[in-house]
Amino acid sequence: MKQFTIRVYGILQDPAKGILVSDEWIKADRFTKFPGGGLQFGEGTRDCLAREFLEEMNLRVSVEEHIYTTDYFQLSAFNPAHQIVSIYYAVRPLEEFKVDLKKKPFDFDERELALYQRHQQAEAFRFVHFKEFGPDIMSLPIDKIVADQLLQRFPIN
Repeated sequence: MKQFTIRVYGILQDPAKGILVSDEWIKADRFTKFPGGGLQFGEGTRDCLAREFLEEMNLRVSVEEHIYTTDYFQLSAFNPAHQIVSIYYAVRPLEEFKVDLKKKPFDFDERELALYQRHQQAEAFRFVHFKEFGPDIMSLPIDKIVADQLLQRFPIN
């Protein structure tokens, strides 16, 4: 049976640091993507995103303006029986970051590597400065489109 998977992502911009991304190691693959995750049954998209930031980063956020929703067919990279619908919102932190923000891609610490050993999945967060940000650093097709739209919407001088 064909199914839909709804994913909700947050665009967190800091004027001094850039745009927040998540570096993930899932099984044998590594991805750089926007933070977020899957919508659960009975959950609204904004509630989903707030929950994902709290679960993954221990960070309370305000989910603000809608940025983008996929308007074309995208097959899931993880399950060929699923079509992905992705929704992106701007988010603003409501508190200081508690998670250790990394300086370089896929810089997993001992705790994150231990999680990978147990669950075949690790995640680390970092800011990418606006001058270095673009579709080419993002791994997933929809994230590349959103990154390009962000650059068009907020040109970098």
